[in-house]
Amino acid sequence: VQLQASGGGLVQAGGSLRLSCEASGQTFRANSMGWFRQAPGKEREFVAAIATSGSTNVADSVKGRFTISRDNAKNTVYLQMNSLKPEDTAVYSCAARVGSAPVASHGSYDFWGQGTQVTVSS
Repeated sequence: VQLQASGGGLVQAGGSLRLSCEASGQTFRANSMGWFRQAPGKEREFVAAIATSGSTNVADSVKGRFTISRDNAKNTVYLQMNSLKPEDTAVYSCAARVGSAPVASHGSYDFWGQGTQVTVSS
């Protein structure tokens, strides 16, 4: 599985961005998908994950502001980010795991895409 993330950029605080992650291969429907982020000098942090069923798991730090969704017909997972804050600035990466559950542990993911930079100015 190869993952290609896009949609990052520079936005002012309070603004919105939508990240996309397109997956190659035939197994997308069987994979749960996740978004993680890493800011400079900080550890990788779980953001959100979505199960094969469509159920979601969202980190408390972004709950109510970020929404994860998937389009199986397009082999794509999305992260809609609203009400962005400067502390959301990070490199955002998507990941896929062979399994149905939307887990938060990055060690449970089998495939990773390259990151996309999100910068939120104050």
